[in-house]
Amino acid sequence: MKNSSTISSKGQVTVPQEIRNRIGVSAGDRVEFVVEKGKILFRPLRSETNPFEKYKGILQSFRSRKEINAWIREMRDNEVRDEDEHRD
Repeated sequence: MKNSSTISSKGQVTVPQEIRNRIGVSAGDRVEFVVEKGKILFRPLRSETNPFEKYKGILQSFRSRKEINAWIREMRDNEVRDEDEHRD
């Protein structure tokens, strides 16, 4: 895979679409440039903290897959009942 770009007078570079797709970035996303072992890495800038950390432990714990599946079935059944009530 060979992709290239030209640096503008403002130091800006257009990242080829194939590269943006491959690393999962789009307009407005922040990226970082890191020098590692003599190479330059270009990668999405990710937060140091896990955005899902605040949800850790919010759900009950399950002892088995059977309990998980029963809980999911119950959630789905409740959702269907709620939809039916709203139709009436």
